[in-house]
Amino acid sequence: MAHQPVAFQNTELPDILELRKVSQTYDGGKSWVIKDLDLLVEDKPDIGQFLVLLGLSGCGKSTILRYLAGLQQPTSGETLVDGKPMTHGVRIGMVFQQYSSLPWLTVLENVALGLTIQGVRGKERKDRAMEMLELVGLADHRNKFAKYPTLSGGQLQRVAIARSLLVNPRILLMDEPFGALDVQTRMKMQDLLLSIWEKYQSTILFVTHDIPEAVYLGQEVLIMSANPGTIVDHIHLDLPRHRDRETKRTSAFLEHVRDIEDRMMALEEKRRA
Repeated sequence: MAHQPVAFQNTELPDILELRKVSQTYDGGKSWVIKDLDLLVEDKPDIGQFLVLLGLSGCGKSTILRYLAGLQQPTSGETLVDGKPMTHGVRIGMVFQQYSSLPWLTVLENVALGLTIQGVRGKERKDRAMEMLELVGLADHRNKFAKYPTLSGGQLQRVAIARSLLVNPRILLMDEPFGALDVQTRMKMQDLLLSIWEKYQSTILFVTHDIPEAVYLGQEVLIMSANPGTIVDHIHLDLPRHRDRETKRTSAFLEHVRDIEDRMMALEEKRRA
């Protein structure tokens, strides 16, 4: 299968996230982790978007999220949010695979951390944090310290999701957030995330290695190649917006899984050739 760089169509909708010709090297240009990568995510008011990044190991999926979160600058190229260059004042929440809560703070204090940094004080900060804890089902755990084993892995990831949404509910970046969870907890977290997406109509960019998870969650799947990393496939998933366990049993779901598996295998074979 021959792959060509994906061209993202720019419609009349406002741009919410964009990478323009970004490249990344750590050895002065002898090798490139990412090369001339373009990514355009448009804002869809009252709908939102759920995009999933799949790709071979080392292709730069997590690096892309760090660019958009403002945690890393590319060697070259531009990062834009709402059509403007990323600045230190822009805050976008990011949920990592590793538990990122501060264990010496309570669940409530962790969720409210972004508001604390922004200078929001007193009752407003507590009320807004509690609203998020209600959403993710952790209100009864608000005074517990956010650490394992006081909280389970799934609960700690709920803390991270609530904290990120409180910073910026329009955009949520997620880097394999369910990878360390057991199967049953992972399925529950997938359903929780879909319910949050429906409620906030957020733009979610989600990295995973799990193809069925990508198909279950995403509206669009972006596939990356490696050495250097670039986006080579853009797949629209024609599945209903509201999904449940029965969705995974439909012929459309299974066909998407098979199709993406074939595309990923073709990339791996190309890399080995």
